[in-house]
Amino acid sequence: MTKQERLDAYLAANDLEAVWFARPNSFAWLTGGNNVVDREGDVGVAAVGYDGDGLEVVTNNIEADRLRDEELREEVTVTEFDWHDQSLAEAVGDHSPDAAAADFEVPGMESLDASPLRQPLTEEDVETYRELGRETAEAVEAVCRELQPGDAESEVASALRVALSARGIEVPVALVGGADRARKYRHYTPTDAPLGEYALVSVTAERDGLHASTTRTVAFESEMDDADLNELGERHHTARTVETTALGATRTIADLSGDPTSVFQAIQAAYEHLGYADEWKRHHQGGAAGFAGREWIATPEMDDAAEVTTPMAYAWNPTVQGAKSEDTVLVTEDGFEVLTDTGRWPTTAVDAYDYDAVLERPDVLVQEDDEA
Repeated sequence: MTKQERLDAYLAANDLEAVWFARPNSFAWLTGGNNVVDREGDVGVAAVGYDGDGLEVVTNNIEADRLRDEELREEVTVTEFDWHDQSLAEAVGDHSPDAAAADFEVPGMESLDASPLRQPLTEEDVETYRELGRETAEAVEAVCRELQPGDAESEVASALRVALSARGIEVPVALVGGADRARKYRHYTPTDAPLGEYALVSVTAERDGLHASTTRTVAFESEMDDADLNELGERHHTARTVETTALGATRTIADLSGDPTSVFQAIQAAYEHLGYADEWKRHHQGGAAGFAGREWIATPEMDDAAEVTTPMAYAWNPTVQGAKSEDTVLVTEDGFEVLTDTGRWPTTAVDAYDYDAVLERPDVLVQEDDEA
């Protein structure tokens, strides 16, 4: 189903004449353009509306020419209002038919959750996603291969942002945890602490509204003895087995009930089978990815609006104290495609627990003494 067909169905099902989107991810989903000036805001500087015939963008006179010239296709109509005369919400309210919904607060309009409309991905979305995923992984892996035990977490985070920015990619999330802090915290927000024995590097990257998440682990042979390396490797392998199980369950459940709680139950079972029954309680396990870092996050009890669909990207991110496995993977009826992959990081084929799935998952990259 195309995006227009989804919107037509939504209008008909809800007896509406128009829908409006001003949140940046949905604006990008529908137009391919960017309506962001201030990244601290939840709502952009323009709203795109659909009334069954075509797209129309409402924005102020400051932004109108730039959006026409640089962000929008020629067939998209742009209506402008004086910046000093109205707010965006007021302008949309005045311009729109009465029976309308919006993904931001507009007086008199129904509230719209756009996430279900953005799922599953279209063929065009998938092609764009492939480029984002590959370039995200290239940037992250390039930084990881240069890491040294004495590097500060904050320095590594800065290097990640530079490497991704050079590719036109924004970085909503950049987590870098050295060994001490990665063992203590599941969200290792970077500090000035040195990496030490090993590093966990996790990013969520965004371009064209799409989001790609990935994690890589680098260990320093000069800082770790064999026992420590083996312990890290065991926990890492547990995490990636849970991740592979989640992906296998995702494909299976998409063909059955579509209920995310069933995938979550598979995750719980895998943790228990591997000897880490309570690990799922210590960090969220991820979920569907797309025009948000997570379109939804799986929990033991889910909102009815969340659904496991294909073709769709999923970023499952199981953790075991001090270890994490995460990539953005396209799940289809036919199988799996790791989007955040370069083919140049060492991997191992990992079997899912209790599901028919085998995926190549990243190893811990061990920087040998002569490289460190």
